[in-house]
Amino acid sequence: MPTLAELEAELGYRFRDLALLRLAVTHPSLAHELGGGQQHNQRLEFLGDAVLQLAITTRLYQQFPELGEGPLTQARAQLVNRSTLATHGRRLDLGSHLVLSRGEETSGGRTRGSTIADTFEAVVGAVFLDSDYATVRDLVLRICRDSLGELESLPSLANPKGELQERLQAKSPEPPHYELKSSCGPDHNRSFECAVYHHGVELGRGSGRSKKSAESAAAFAALEKLRTEATSDEATNAS
Repeated sequence: MPTLAELEAELGYRFRDLALLRLAVTHPSLAHELGGGQQHNQRLEFLGDAVLQLAITTRLYQQFPELGEGPLTQARAQLVNRSTLATHGRRLDLGSHLVLSRGEETSGGRTRGSTIADTFEAVVGAVFLDSDYATVRDLVLRICRDSLGELESLPSLANPKGELQERLQAKSPEPPHYELKSSCGPDHNRSFECAVYHHGVELGRGSGRSKKSAESAAAFAALEKLRTEATSDEATNAS
């Protein structure tokens, strides 16, 4: 089994309190196996999730000053979803460092995406407690650099509604149609959900604090869907 020193090397960070890193890779199943007194990584996971959200949100806010709340929310969701976090965790080889119960080991917990994503969040939380926000922010952005860079190749985040209309009308004169699906909350803090349709087919949904931002988020989701489908078609045609 690889050592914590090797994990520190992968992270590019040396812990002052190595017990924090050890706790970050200790799965909750161990507490069930050894008894309630065994500590595990769920509290660090809770903390790391918040630190990740702040680091990524701040970076997006600075990187795209012209972007509204809806598209910013969509972009952040892309960067901190479970699949993306599991990818980061696998690059750090977190699975091989996990301390698991025998049952979890047998059931494939060491390679389970959700477990690796949770552990990645716990490691971020551990680095934060061991250092400070500036240090963990730089570590998060360094690890997520490739994912952040991919945002530059996404559809235009500044005007997703305009880009969606331009893309769809290149193939059909019919413009996209937006529908308000729901709204809730008090007047000072309402939340709206909108969907965008083309030829009667729903292409995406989004939410925001205004109808306009919800429509922008829906357009962004639709552009992402179209981009993914185009990539998939290209791969199929090439094979």
